[in-house]
This record gives sequence, C-alpha cells and structure tokens, in this order.
Amino acid sequence: MAKLDVEFCGLNFKNPMVVASLEPTNSPDLMKQCFDAGASGAIIKTLTDIEDMARLTENSKYCVMDQEGGIIEGKVPRDFVFYSRSGYSSTYYKDWIPYLKETQAYAAERGAHLIGSAGAKDIDGWIDICRTIEDCGLPMVELNFGCPHPAMMPGVHGGSMIGQVPEVAGEVTRRVCEALDIPVMIKLTPDQAPVLEVARAVKEAGAAAVTATNRYTGFAVDIETGEPRLAGPAGIGGPWTKALTLRWVHKIYQELGMPISGSNGIFDHRDAIEFIMSGAGIVQIGSVLMIKGVKWLPNVIKGIERFMDEHGYEDIASMHGLAARKAVRDYSEQFSRNRVHAVVNHDTCKNPTCTVCIQMCFYEALSQTAEGRIEVHTDNCIGCELCLDVCPFESISMNPTTDEHYAQGYFRIPDGVFEPGKKFSTQRNHPDRIGKKALERAKPAAE
Repeated sequence: MAKLDVEFCGLNFKNPMVVASLEPTNSPDLMKQCFDAGASGAIIKTLTDIEDMARLTENSKYCVMDQEGGIIEGKVPRDFVFYSRSGYSSTYYKDWIPYLKETQAYAAERGAHLIGSAGAKDIDGWIDICRTIEDCGLPMVELNFGCPHPAMMPGVHGGSMIGQVPEVAGEVTRRVCEALDIPVMIKLTPDQAPVLEVARAVKEAGAAAVTATNRYTGFAVDIETGEPRLAGPAGIGGPWTKALTLRWVHKIYQELGMPISGSNGIFDHRDAIEFIMSGAGIVQIGSVLMIKGVKWLPNVIKGIERFMDEHGYEDIASMHGLAARKAVRDYSEQFSRNRVHAVVNHDTCKNPTCTVCIQMCFYEALSQTAEGRIEVHTDNCIGCELCLDVCPFESISMNPTTDEHYAQGYFRIPDGVFEPGKKFSTQRNHPDRIGKKALERAKPAAE
C-alpha cells in the first residue's frame, strides 16, 4: 500500500490534502469535521484586524456556475465556476485565542496540523496576529497576500495589493519572519502580479514556502436578465483554473526549488496528483468542499492512494515534481526534441462517414482519396497532434520521424526563419472535397 505522508517545511503531514482558508475553516467545529474526514491540515480563515474585511464576510455572496454560465442547481460539474464575495474571519483575532488552542490540540490528537492565516492593516498588525497564532501553539502560518477582495474595499490595502509588488511583499515577509520561530508561508496572487518575482522576493526574505495561488478577480453576467452576477466584480476560481495555477506551481518549482502548497483548481484526486507532479508538496482543497461538503474529502484522499497503488508509486516523493522536471524551459528546447508525423489506421478509421481530422488539419497534411481513405501528406505533416486529439475512433497515432523519413521528403523544419516556396493551397480540407457527398460528386467525373 502506498505511503501518503509527506514532509513539508519541517512538518510531517499524514497525507498531502490540506483544507484551504475559507468558510469550512471559519469555526472550530467545522475544522474538527475536516480533521475527522482525514485532512492532514486545515488553514484557518484569515485572522485580521481590518474591520471592513470582517464586515465583508458578514455580507458574503456565492454564485456557482456551470460551463455555460448558468447556476448549477445542485448538479456539480467537474469544471464548475466558483464566483463569490467574502472577506476575512468576522471574529476578531484576539477572540480566537482559546479556540485556536483547542482546535490545535484536536488536530494534533489526529496527527494533523492547524495552520494560521493572517491579513492585517500594517506591519505591526501582521506581526501581532502572527505572534498570537504562534503563541497558541500552531506550527505554521500563512500570510494572505493573495485575497482578491481588498482591492475592491474602499480604504483597505492588503491581500492581493501587497502580493502584486515584490518589494512590498518581501518587506512584510521579512519583518514577520524575523518576529517568528515557526515557518511562514506566503499565499500568492495571480491578479496583475509578477508571480515568480514575488515568490523569489519572499523566499529571499525568509519565507519557508509559498501557496500558488489564490483566486482571480472576475466578472460574471446573467445573460437572461442582463445583470452582473453578485452585482459586480468578485473572486473567481474553481477546477477550470487548474492549468493556469499549475503554470506557476511548475515555474516556481523549476526556477526557485522552494516548497509549494498548491491551491486553486482541485476537484478530485486526479487534480491533486497533477499539482503534486507539477511540484506542490501539499495541496489545498477548498471550493469543492463548499458545494459538495466535507464528506467529499475522504474520496479525494482514497483516490490518491488508489491511483498510487495502481500505478506503482510507493510514496508521494516518487510523484513530487515528476512532470515539472520533464518540462522544457522554453519553446526552443521543445523544437530540438524528436519530430513526429501522423499515421492512420485504416482498419478502424470511419472515413468518409467521419471527416473530422481532415476538417481540422489546417496544414493541408490530410486528404481523402477517391476510395474514401485518409491520406497523410508527410511533406506537410508537422506533427502538431491536433488530428490525434480530435479523432473519435483512436485511429491516428504519431510516429517518430527518422533520418530515413527526412530523406524521403517528410516535413523538416527549414534552416531559415521562414518556410521556403509558396504557401499551401488550403484546398484539401474544403467541405466540397471530403465526405460521402464529395465521393458521389466525383464518380461521374471519374466515369
């Protein structure tokens, strides 16, 4: 059986799944439910001294949409859109003290960790909130430089506004790290921020890890009424953002090599594994618990374990950063990799009934013969793999292009910048030339 435990910033997590800082961590009872459901950690909803950010939470609004922009009405699609307006904890941070101690003890009894989260008015506030968290026995704190909402609150300067400026983020991080003995993790914002530069700045300032990333600021519309959802801009995230977030997880892992907590894009265990393979040491799960309940968490944890057993991964470390290490650093490195070309399996191909691959080949590398078979024009096939992706019958494969193929005239990247000769004619994928009707029209001409 696979081992799910992972070491992160000097702490041992029994599995990589940590509940993110949001409504399910806004009360001791809810956090206890998370620990009972198997969470290895939970990050408390951000503690603050900013009155307006506490008031914002008392005015929270949520809108969960499907891929068409409609309300989900209880049917949770995998790529749901979580659009919401919420602030920091509505309970003053000093009033949290007895509850922090109680909940941390509860977590420890279950081999888990309660992690603090802070968002303050000024440097003194950041330090005081974080010291309060540390004094209550919590083993780590996350500084919320990623929250999208402060920028829309009059007079509030925090959250993503700090996280957008490397120098400011670095200075706040440095001052907090100097004041604490526990690891400090920085929650990054993707909003108008040089994410890698901010991560580098906070690392140099003493941060033990970063969380990549918080949500975006978005704008959603109900086209039936012509009204903006939630009356205007709000935070937006959900599983649809996964590829955007993984960009930064991979980049920070590749460029900075620092511990990363992955966040923003988790639906199930497959998403969590993508984060781990991209370089995340632990993974924060949040919005899906808001709409499926804490009971969804054990499914994710069991799914990770099942996947690892099925694929022969003995521990989390064997998956950590696996894909990131294989990734090219830029496109020039990609160009140097082995070329491929399309090969069609005519036994399973359904042409001329199905013509999708020819329609989608904008390099004129596929056409239909007079017998209704797909022909690959290897002098034009650049190996883009679009035909492979759109084929509904798994009838196309991509084979390596060898020196022998090049000698036969297969496509080769020209030595110069531009392709020599005339541009291709864009006739092979014309609707009049493909499909059953095209064959019928061609018969009289052939006769």
